[in-house]
Amino acid sequence: MTDRTTEQHAAPRRRAAPVRTCIGCRKRELAVDLLRIVARDRENGDGSHVIEIVPDPRRRLPGRGAWLHPLSACLSTAERRRAIGRALRVSGHLDISALEHYLENRHEHS
Repeated sequence: MTDRTTEQHAAPRRRAAPVRTCIGCRKRELAVDLLRIVARDRENGDGSHVIEIVPDPRRRLPGRGAWLHPLSACLSTAERRRAIGRALRVSGHLDISALEHYLENRHEHS
């Protein structure tokens, strides 16, 4: 008869992949399936400031990030719900043109 107390069948530990929530559709997905976006303060030539929302596909830009499915439907839902400003904790006029441009051209290089 074998001694079961000394026999430990521990399953190998796997590192759990991070899960994030899309600010557009509010579905939880693995972070690798979502696009990270960040806010950058940009100064116009007339001295006014605009907050530019830019994609961060390499996930390296500094600052608070938010997560979004790389689909124009999720972007328009997030924009309609005003979720981008809330998630990034910024207010004022948000320029999402760089993000729109990234999503439009994303499939050309795939």
